[in-house]
Amino acid sequence: MTPETEHAFAVIRSEHGAESLSRVERMLEPGGGGPRHPLQKGARWILPGLSPTPWHDPFAHPELTPVVKALESAHPVIKAELGSAWAARREVFSDYEHYLTRQKDWQALHLYRDGALVEESAAIFPTTHEVLKEFAVDPEKICPLLECHFSTLLPGASIAPHCDLWNFSINLHLAVDIPDGCSITVAGETRSWQEGNCLLFDYSFEHAARNDGDRPRTCLLVDLWHPETTIPERRALVTLISEIRRMMGEI
Repeated sequence: MTPETEHAFAVIRSEHGAESLSRVERMLEPGGGGPRHPLQKGARWILPGLSPTPWHDPFAHPELTPVVKALESAHPVIKAELGSAWAARREVFSDYEHYLTRQKDWQALHLYRDGALVEESAAIFPTTHEVLKEFAVDPEKICPLLECHFSTLLPGASIAPHCDLWNFSINLHLAVDIPDGCSITVAGETRSWQEGNCLLFDYSFEHAARNDGDRPRTCLLVDLWHPETTIPERRALVTLISEIRRMMGEI
């Protein structure tokens, strides 16, 4: 760790106790904090002590339930805003740049990125923007290291199996516009989106998706803190990853 990170960690320990960052420190040890599930081997960081559960019940975590309920309740308006934008403002969608690749048949429009709401999206998606702000951003449920975006797979598109970088955030999908023939597989278990409902999964496990339907498939993806992480761990992880990105020239 850099001196800046060491100092930040020391401040957090002084406020929350000497053991408050023990799991983060174990994660940084050689071997990545201990054994991991075989289908998590592609992840860069595994915070030890988090339940190794690929699929989560969206309503099982009290911290996240308000986000799930708000998005599902707002689904009709969110879908209408998406339809208007896709028909009249197609240029605001762009090829999705995953850390592995850039994919032309996977389109995205961001509402939250680089630790802040994307204000340009507020005029296009006012209700979506407000729900996200009130229930995910303001109460700090969203992981500021990641993002929220509309994820649109064009007909015939697929996302190859991969693991994302870590397990300390968790991926929420609101199924906005779902044709028949779409599926997502996480840790070998395949499910389908049900329009208007949410799916929640740990994307440190290998996962893939495909659209074998006849029109675009769109979900609203929100990267939330894993509910088993603590407030001091979240502060430390933001400091750590931000410093790593700075040193790599990403920010």
